Amino acid sequence: MTLPSDWWHLAVALALGLFVGLERERDGQGVAGSRTFGIAGLLGGVAAAISPYAVAGTLLATGIVAAAGMRSSDEQDPGATTEVALVGVVALGALSWSSPSLAVGATVAVVILLWAKTPIHRFARDLVSEEDVRDALTFFVAAFVVLPLLPDADLGPYGVLNPRRIWLIVVLLTATGWVGYVASRVLGARRGLAITGLAGGFVSASATTGAMARRARDPAVRREALGAAVLASVSTLVLLVFICAYVSTDVLRALAPSLATGLTALLATAGILLLRSRGTPAPAVEGSTSSVVPEKAARPFALGPAAILALVLTVALFVGRWGAATFGGAGAVAVSGIAGLADAHAGALAAAQLASDGLIPVSTATLAVAAALASNTLLKLVLAFAAGGLQVGARYAALMVVPVVAFAVPLVLAR
Repeated sequence: MTLPSDWWHLAVALALGLFVGLERERDGQGVAGSRTFGIAGLLGGVAAAISPYAVAGTLLATGIVAAAGMRSSDEQDPGATTEVALVGVVALGALSWSSPSLAVGATVAVVILLWAKTPIHRFARDLVSEEDVRDALTFFVAAFVVLPLLPDADLGPYGVLNPRRIWLIVVLLTATGWVGYVASRVLGARRGLAITGLAGGFVSASATTGAMARRARDPAVRREALGAAVLASVSTLVLLVFICAYVSTDVLRALAPSLATGLTALLATAGILLLRSRGTPAPAVEGSTSSVVPEKAARPFALGPAAILALVLTVALFVGRWGAATFGGAGAVAVSGIAGLADAHAGALAAAQLASDGLIPVSTATLAVAAALASNTLLKLVLAFAAGGLQVGARYAALMVVPVVAFAVPLVLAR
């Protein structure tokens, strides 16, 4: 037996109101409990069944009741979260009449925000700096103001300059970097080098490798620092997946075995290092209350690096198209390898775009991506030796042997 859709929608409206109300009653905040929230959700659903004017009137009436309840509260600083949530539940109940799935998803997001009060307040007060806020504003302007205004057209020589596509890739790469950056700020220095290495790798794996190699000069944190340097290469492969998924799914499918084995080997290598270091107490740093102070994760979005990345991607696309047109597949592979010295993703993007446009076979594109990763790995090795010295550089080189072989073997077997 199935319920009529109208009754089902009203049941969803009631359920989502009760869900939010239970969280608010558990928290003991505000004047409204689970029954009030349940009724509010149901009223929103009934109002939506009547007319949009009924929804507007119900929202207005609920807002007045919530404001009155807030004014009558005896607390010195009662806040307005519960009252705003009550009005929101009416809106969610109304939404459930036309789109119950969307209403349920929005309700889950609301409950998560209400439940995460303490960590959100801690993050805002103690972990977010003015620089972080400025970078966040810059990112939102770049993603939601600049990106829609850019032309979505193939311009310039060979038609490789598509401003919107290039900037979208920049936004996607830096947005991914935010995940690791926020994790490093939330978990703090005591979780330290591993999270910082992974987060920094999303911004610049080469620079992060050099920074971690410099930290590895200290024998007391050598394993942690080398593990973090390996995790920076994990970020490189993760971002490569995003680029190929966006530009050419055929290239991604061809690279999938190598990406899977390479990521597994990198994670296993880093995991062994970090697990072996857990039983070793970290030395105290003079003048610090923290045992191990990691390098601060690089800022995930700043105008200078973003503009440089966009320029590198543009040049890589142009030179890659020129190389393919002049020298064929061999030229594309060579250009990708050269571009990998600046940024592995630039060379990978150029190769994937050429394959997507049908100018080189997918097999050649995968070889070009491998060339970009190889040259970028060579650059990391050079930085490890330069920043960490002979001993650290040699250990980093030894650690990268298995992941490199794990990535290369599926490619060789597939050819």
